[in-house]
Amino acid sequence: MTSVTYSSTRGGQTGLDFRTVVMQGLAEDRGLFVPDEFPKVTEEELESWRSLSFPDMAFQVISKFVKDDQVPAEILRDIINRSAAAFRSSEVTPVVAVGGHYILELFHGPTFAFKDVALQMLGNFFEYFLETGSNEGRLAVLGATSGDTGSAAIAGLRGKKGVDCIILFPNGRVSAIQERQMTTVPDENIHCVAVEGTFDDCQDLVKASFNTSEFRDKVKLGAVNSINWCRVLAQTTYYFWSYFRVTDKSPDVKQVNFSVPTGNFGDVLAGYYSKLMGLPVGRLIVATNENDILHRFFTSGEYHREEVVQSISPSMDICVSSNFERYLFHLAGNDAEKLAIWMNGFESTKKLTVEGELLEQAKADFASARADTDMTLETIKTYHDKYQYVLCPHSAVGVNAIHQLDLVSSATVCLATAHEAKFPAAVQRSVDPLPTPPPELAALETLPTRRTELPNDLEAVQKFVEECVR
Repeated sequence: MTSVTYSSTRGGQTGLDFRTVVMQGLAEDRGLFVPDEFPKVTEEELESWRSLSFPDMAFQVISKFVKDDQVPAEILRDIINRSAAAFRSSEVTPVVAVGGHYILELFHGPTFAFKDVALQMLGNFFEYFLETGSNEGRLAVLGATSGDTGSAAIAGLRGKKGVDCIILFPNGRVSAIQERQMTTVPDENIHCVAVEGTFDDCQDLVKASFNTSEFRDKVKLGAVNSINWCRVLAQTTYYFWSYFRVTDKSPDVKQVNFSVPTGNFGDVLAGYYSKLMGLPVGRLIVATNENDILHRFFTSGEYHREEVVQSISPSMDICVSSNFERYLFHLAGNDAEKLAIWMNGFESTKKLTVEGELLEQAKADFASARADTDMTLETIKTYHDKYQYVLCPHSAVGVNAIHQLDLVSSATVCLATAHEAKFPAAVQRSVDPLPTPPPELAALETLPTRRTELPNDLEAVQKFVEECVR
């Protein structure tokens, strides 16, 4: 059997294989790669996966897309097993019952954030593809982070042969611990850059670099942000896993709802794709903080760019969601020409509006809610006082959303996207004294750091990347 192929949302590249889209990251026409088809999972197949370990179940999900013609089964199984072995929990992403609903704990990886699930896998895929002939064995990974992607990418790529990893982050706009998780890594192939600007500025610098073909080809550029299809594919695995764990404990549940703290839209998109594959998903809830462009879209149809507001959930302080283009492509009826018109219009006017049947379809696909700082802090306090469970400020946004939408039940899962110890300043406003942090995070205080400061300037960033890969 042959693997699923991929095409750009904007139509400029079609029918590419898995290896190519993972190594390329962003399409040459500035679009994102989407599968040309979604493999289906039957009810019988789904039930046969119920008793599998996380790595074995993840192998079944990913091998729906990736066959032997791209990655031999034994290699794919090894990549997944080694990725899962980096987690502190044997379940990888455990599911716990709290306050009348479930919480999917995605913070048991090396950097205590959900992005470890995908970036451990992506690092191992990069390594395999470079060893087997891609890019002449060299890759310059350029990524932007609002906090968690950077450290998770670094953990997945540190010491990897043939890889240089350059991470851009907004100076002063990530938590102190998030910054230390990046800047204390001593490996020579890791380069951390503090950019004077916002996360969106960093993301724009990355996209502009991919769109500079001479530079992209010269340094052999690769992507770790969720624009990389591998990230989204890897994240589907924990939707399947949590469905099994919820229905183990609550057999009467027929469909599972998921509330997802949302910034770049990649995490909740993985839930949408799981549903397209046949997973019995009920409501998918897009939970935003004050930076609520997605909530505004799913309530009014207005995807209008505004300035970023700095909040206590910095990983969601985003005014343009890089993965949202993939969903808009499907909303446009998988019409690349229509999608390209939408995106060109948005890029020139900073506004995209849908109405009528398209808006109704979007509302059917996703619910949404917005939780500001006061609401988030109140949720953290309530869950600590009532249930002795401490939420990080991002996870609390997702939990607050299910209370707003009256979806608290044994059929609902809230994604806990990070460990609360990564955000002590925010959590301490609701929980004092703070719980003892994990020793791995506490140790960061005494380690030496390395970072480079650069202006929000494309030429300066590209010159730095070229120096890194010499």
